[in-house]
Amino acid sequence: MRIGLYPGTFDPVTLGHLDIIRRATHLVDRLVIGVAINRDKGPMFSLDERVAMIEAECASIAAEQNIEIIAHPFENLLIDCARDVGAGVIIRGLRAVADFEYEFQMVGMNRVLDSSIETVFLMAEAKHQAIASKLVKEIARLDGDVSKFVTPTVRDALVSRVQKNKR
Repeated sequence: MRIGLYPGTFDPVTLGHLDIIRRATHLVDRLVIGVAINRDKGPMFSLDERVAMIEAECASIAAEQNIEIIAHPFENLLIDCARDVGAGVIIRGLRAVADFEYEFQMVGMNRVLDSSIETVFLMAEAKHQAIASKLVKEIARLDGDVSKFVTPTVRDALVSRVQKNKR
């Protein structure tokens, strides 16, 4: 069984993330979405909320593609998470050349740590290349319309959280 790991903070999960997830299902038999705790980023949503969002948003993709997609929280090294879930491949999305420099360094480090685990890059679709969770949150904080970047369920969660934080 080919197991893939698609890691990220997913704070929140965007249409760009979901596009990569959908496309990654064609490459593996089981897809694990590694939800990073990453306290340094100061997430808007708790780990449990982000895991629940991933599970809810991926349910239809899993059903359509007839594949198991699971959300797996992790706080350790990415390569250790890949080993923990039995992944032979790490899947990363690239939006632009700026992403490549960082990702290239990560691949190099991961190859030194475990050369048996490959990394595959999927280029973001053109319509999703500008989407970044950080920018989506900023648009929401400034009362902008985020509906072009996230699903309606995630949009509602963002709006609710922003309103709650303004009180």
